Amino acid sequence: MRVSKVFSFDSAHFLPAYHGKCEALHGHTYRLVVTVAGVPDPEGMVIDFILLKKIVQEEVLSVLDHSLLNDILPQPTAENIAKWIWNRTSEKVRSDQAALFEIEVWETPTSYVRIRSEDILETP
Repeated sequence: MRVSKVFSFDSAHFLPAYHGKCEALHGHTYRLVVTVAGVPDPEGMVIDFILLKKIVQEEVLSVLDHSLLNDILPQPTAENIAKWIWNRTSEKVRSDQAALFEIEVWETPTSYVRIRSEDILETP
């Protein structure tokens, strides 16, 4: 089974290694979807939604919400933000029956990045 929870956060960024409109400082209301895959435990849950919310709040939202993303990542593209979130949450949600399956970072209502467990490569 796959269990997902949706979050949002507001942040600003600029892309210094990109030459175009997004090179300048601008902001987004990001949508974040965190998905955990596994089998239900004896209580019938893959992961408790309350626990998932707590992990994402502590590891991601408390850092990224209302921040300048360039203070956290040198090139804060949606791809790099997704990898950063994966690295901050994957071990926290892992249990005997569940693991992080997917992160989606929506930069706009029509543009997003998806990273799944099979996509994970060592982060440079």
